[in-house]
Amino acid sequence: MDLISQEHNIKNPNTTLTTQPSSSSSSPPSSSRYENQKRRDWNTFCQYLRNHRPPLSPPSCSGEHVLEFLRYLDQFGKTKVHHQNCSFFGLLNPPAPCPCPLRQAWSSLDALIGRLRAAYEENGGVPETSPFGSRSVRIFLREVREFQAKSRGVSYKKKRKTVNNKQITQSSSQPPLQPQPQQHQHGQSIMSNYN
Repeated sequence: MDLISQEHNIKNPNTTLTTQPSSSSSSPPSSSRYENQKRRDWNTFCQYLRNHRPPLSPPSCSGEHVLEFLRYLDQFGKTKVHHQNCSFFGLLNPPAPCPCPLRQAWSSLDALIGRLRAAYEENGGVPETSPFGSRSVRIFLREVREFQAKSRGVSYKKKRKTVNNKQITQSSSQPPLQPQPQQHQHGQSIMSNYN
């Protein structure tokens, strides 16, 4: 999946968090599809930060800046997400077109955050301070997943594991999470700009 580079083919090698070379720079560069996509995503995110007003650097960005970036990417989405008042809300295969917006699919956003989180750490970022692992980003992704599942009639169920000939879910030992909208400083839910 080529989420960002479809719209932007930005390459700038000067987007690292530190100026010191990392220990992995002595190994030969990997040219896997994942590594190439991760590099493109990182370069695009860094370009987004440079174009931000005021301009930001990766160490100075927060989870809120990551959320702004994800909302910006929504304009390039290809997944139909029905509004709650749409007659096709909850239908997996709607019988006709509707004016509901195209958005980035939850799975694309989740994979993007994973790649950016890895790139952040590879470029000298500390995992504990990564804006891609912030609580607000995790809550946003969970809310997007839940809303898109309802909107599109798709269930994102956990895969089952087989242990000693018994099927169990991966989260069977943990109580289910109760979704609670997080409030911004302006008193609105994180998802309010998404719906």
